[in-house]
Amino acid sequence: MTEPLIRVENFTAAYDGEVVINDISFEVFPGEVFVILGGSGCGKSTMLKHMIGLYKPATGRILIEGDDLASAEGDLRLKVLRKIGVMYQSGALFGSMTLMQNVRLAMEEFTTLPDEAMTLLARMKLKLVGLAGFENHFPAEISGGMQKRAAIARAMALDPRILFLDEPSAGLDPVTSADLDQMIKRLAKTLGVTFVVVTHELPSIYAIADRVIMLDKRVKKIVATGKPAELRDHSDNPWVRQFFNREASA
Repeated sequence: MTEPLIRVENFTAAYDGEVVINDISFEVFPGEVFVILGGSGCGKSTMLKHMIGLYKPATGRILIEGDDLASAEGDLRLKVLRKIGVMYQSGALFGSMTLMQNVRLAMEEFTTLPDEAMTLLARMKLKLVGLAGFENHFPAEISGGMQKRAAIARAMALDPRILFLDEPSAGLDPVTSADLDQMIKRLAKTLGVTFVVVTHELPSIYAIADRVIMLDKRVKKIVATGKPAELRDHSDNPWVRQFFNREASA
């Protein structure tokens, strides 16, 4: 049986003593597009921030290939961080830098590659996300959807095993969002990259997710795990069916 790439064990998140997520466990396997979803305020982004090492769990562990990022220090922490790439919700590109410079930045900081090699690799990453020919554009000169693509290219700069995407479809029109979904599936298939995606956009969830977990702020737990269509049609939890069928509250 395939070993999980990420293992979350008895994880609890709390801010100022108030528990946001309480004692949850789950696993993410290599090559999956794994989606964390739920209603507003359920802790989706909180979960992601802990998984990328921005915060330490109140209790429990988050293991990436067996290493605990929260407790890792020095060279071990850098080793674990090199396995992940992150696309933030806004894209978070550096506005004073071209797309090429944005993608090259991590290579300049963390590798000793020759200048020509970094340029070639950055060009390849931008081509992978459909931005060939836009290398010298600044973020303000391209659309929101293109900014998201450029941010994914930057997240892939060091060839991470795992890409974390925070609300990739937020603020995009339906066609641009669908194009981005197709790109995510293509990258997962062709590169073998594992994606962990935070979103509540149902069309994207159905389009990209191999498996999901659903958080519920009322119980601060995982209330559903599985394939989206199966949860929509067969979950024994009325709230889960309501969410996946986009039904109004009674």
